Amino acid sequence: MPISVEHFAAFVLASVILLVIPGPTIIMVITQALAHGRKVALASVIGVGLGDLLATSLSIAGAGALLAASASLFQALKLVGAAYLLWIGYKMWRTPVTLPDIADAEVAEAPANSAGIFRDSFLITALNPKGILFFVAFVPQFIDPALPYTPQAATYVLTFTALGIINAAVFAFAAAGARQTIRRPKVMKIAMRSGGSLLMMAGIAAAFTRRAS
Repeated sequence: MPISVEHFAAFVLASVILLVIPGPTIIMVITQALAHGRKVALASVIGVGLGDLLATSLSIAGAGALLAASASLFQALKLVGAAYLLWIGYKMWRTPVTLPDIADAEVAEAPANSAGIFRDSFLITALNPKGILFFVAFVPQFIDPALPYTPQAATYVLTFTALGIINAAVFAFAAAGARQTIRRPKVMKIAMRSGGSLLMMAGIAAAFTRRAS
């Protein structure tokens, strides 16, 4: 291992604590899994994983330092991300939820565009400049200056991505499992609209949040 066991353990513990706090991405993952089932849950989890991988890799490659130095670039990317959150929240709020009336114990999965859900999860995760800046500030705390930087950084990127996938999967499949006991379309509609409203609120908050100096 290119890093010390102590640093790696501390990084994993800190990452888990941060990841279990639900953000806009996890809100979307939960509500989509509740509404559409396991197939969509898997698509959203993969989207989150690849979005995390892109964002963390860019931060290590220098995008984080660039965003930290350029107020205009940070603002532009932040507004793009905020607008996308608003759009996805609106789509979730407007999405009709229909469940077939079946007597079987297994609830059939509602039709959904898995590719679209994957795309939305990926972009919401990747278009988050605060996430990139956070990773730039977060990782150096666990870098051992006595060891080569690149192998350590790559290990932390891959570890954080893997933990993010596991975290999203736990939320998604728990929600999909709960769906088996929630068979009423009205309940599904409330879940979708609640998630959509939270995403739109997150988008508005992101748009008006000032850049830290």
